[in-house]
Amino acid sequence: MAELKTEEEQIAAIKRWWKENGTSLIAGLVLAGAGVFGFQAWQNYQNGQAEAASLRYQQLVAETATQAGADSADEQALAGARSTAAALVDSHGGSLYAELALLIDARLAVQQGDLEGARASLEQAQENSPRRYVQSLARLRLARLDVASGEAQQALDRLDDSVVDPLAAQRHNVRGDAWFKLGREDNARSAWQQAQALTDEQDRPLYGLALKLDDLGTDDLAASVRTPAPSGQREATP
Repeated sequence: MAELKTEEEQIAAIKRWWKENGTSLIAGLVLAGAGVFGFQAWQNYQNGQAEAASLRYQQLVAETATQAGADSADEQALAGARSTAAALVDSHGGSLYAELALLIDARLAVQQGDLEGARASLEQAQENSPRRYVQSLARLRLARLDVASGEAQQALDRLDDSVVDPLAAQRHNVRGDAWFKLGREDNARSAWQQAQALTDEQDRPLYGLALKLDDLGTDDLAASVRTPAPSGQREATP
């Protein structure tokens, strides 16, 4: 009888506990299940968004590749490619694909002669991207726009900010272009020589850099042209 009473007391205790805690226990299990389901749904959504952004970016690249191979710019095709870029940025803002689309849009805008549109896309990429490489690319291209627009000093001010190491040679190259626009040939030569040294070190040549240095001449050559030969001696004939 004692054992029976003990079992009855245990059952009664279990019933009391369940009455007091059963509802919260079930709610906790439901919430836990919902959390797992919600996390999986969020992951599926994110994966779907990434795939959609990738597909649209591939479409954009294909459209711009067609333009790159054309003899002359097709205004309708350029407008279509820029529309694709804008849709990608609107739908997938904050993704790397959107940032790359902004850089592409800036190039397409330049082809259209829309320098303000190009500047707006580059500024958006520079200001909103958390990636230093994208920021650096945008800063360099903005500086090139400055030089092309006759704002060489603005380009120099912009390039006072550093860029990532792989783009350091390009930074010196654009600084040289800006100095040259300002008529400061010695500064331009120095900047281009720094760019050349970095390209040699990184084995990543920059198109046109050697030609700019050849046209400007070296420091030694420039000095020999400016400095008269000592009295009684003839200057060497080149």
